[in-house]
Amino acid sequence: MRAIWSGAIGFGLVNIPIKLYSAVQQSELDLDMLDKKDLANIKFQRVNANTGKEVPWGNIVKGYKMDDRYVVLGNEDFERASPEKTKIIEIAEFTDEKEIDSIYYDTPYYLQPDKNGAKAYNLLLDALEKTGKVGLGSFVLRNRESLAVIKPYDGILLLNKIRFAEEIRETSEIKVPKATNKPAELKMAIQLIDQLTQEFDISQYKDTYSANLMKVIKEKAKGKKPAKPHMQVVHSRSRDLMEQLKASLEPVKKKAS
Repeated sequence: MRAIWSGAIGFGLVNIPIKLYSAVQQSELDLDMLDKKDLANIKFQRVNANTGKEVPWGNIVKGYKMDDRYVVLGNEDFERASPEKTKIIEIAEFTDEKEIDSIYYDTPYYLQPDKNGAKAYNLLLDALEKTGKVGLGSFVLRNRESLAVIKPYDGILLLNKIRFAEEIRETSEIKVPKATNKPAELKMAIQLIDQLTQEFDISQYKDTYSANLMKVIKEKAKGKKPAKPHMQVVHSRSRDLMEQLKASLEPVKKKAS
């Protein structure tokens, strides 16, 4: 793995030099866009809106439009905005992880101690494990500030980027018609949930769509015409909610017996 950020964790007066690595990788297939006529690969160009000519990367700068003109920004300007946050993840407070709603979570990263940082790194790791707390701070990655949760994970420190409150849309625009459930319906719904409840095991879930899509690709590569799948979705014939709940419970009861 290649580090995508290097800096330090500020833990009181303790400074822990670290490197940041992506903790995730995509599972979907890498598909190219092609021209339907001759299957030529589609290329994207960076084109000057005035001249229509392609612009090389070396000539591209970033700018912010203000009062009908652009203010051009260089690397030093981004660092000048908050030099400490481009190099230090300052832990501002500690909290219980359950206090942070899942809607705020974004991207996970692995943290690795850099030179001379192992002792302080392990100190923070052990302290978080013993207290059951997580650290909360902020840092700048790729010219964007993010909140960060630092927690123990599988013997290392994990950093989870989390969103600011201002990034979460209000729920007021989502319209949910009011409906009153009968006590018997609610009781049966809870019974169905209880019967389907088990310990969470992420290894039981696989990206089966990508695997099946690869089978289709291999068949087409051999000149075979993949068979059209027969999809059968079974629904309760009754529109009565109570009857649907009863029908949902029956297979579970049979399986248990």
